[in-house]
Amino acid sequence: MKDTYKTITKASPEVLFKDRNSKFFGYAFPVKTEEEANIHLEELKTKHHKARHWCYAWQFGKSEVDFQYRANDDGEPSNSAGMPIYGQIQSFEVTNILIVVVRYFGGVKLGVGGLINAYKTAAQMALEEANIVKRTIDELFEISFDYPEMNIVMRLIKENNLNIIEQKLELDCKIYISVRKKEVEAIFEKFDSTYKVEIKRLED
Repeated sequence: MKDTYKTITKASPEVLFKDRNSKFFGYAFPVKTEEEANIHLEELKTKHHKARHWCYAWQFGKSEVDFQYRANDDGEPSNSAGMPIYGQIQSFEVTNILIVVVRYFGGVKLGVGGLINAYKTAAQMALEEANIVKRTIDELFEISFDYPEMNIVMRLIKENNLNIIEQKLELDCKIYISVRKKEVEAIFEKFDSTYKVEIKRLED
């Protein structure tokens, strides 16, 4: 079971690819929603207000089961811009990412083959400049117990190197933990079989 994914931690530096006087500026941004992607697009349209095209692709999700993606040619010939950009997202195996390539037309038509190469190359350059990191796919759990069970719960958390997200330690206690996907069943069983301790899975 694959329980890791790759993403970027911050926006990449601007890159530039030139072909027959056309300029292609490439950018990569970490995003998790379409709203975030649209904010970056609007900022680039303001920055490059004299450009001809703002082509892009994004992908969200942590595994193939829940991937969402979109590719946009923004007026270029069909599948000559958005899909070549998305192809690089797939090639680098990154997700939760937006790649935008801004084109300034140089007066010479590049043809579909030239456009595909230009958008692909600018996207590739942006990803090569990006800080790509590997993350684990985690699931969230709520552990509920009374104060006297505190020691046993904390011991289980420590023994299994679990990450505490939040804790409310009163007479009735709740601790929220994240568990790496491949360890979920074993960890669930340990808490579920502990006397006077309840564990339940939370939606991410």
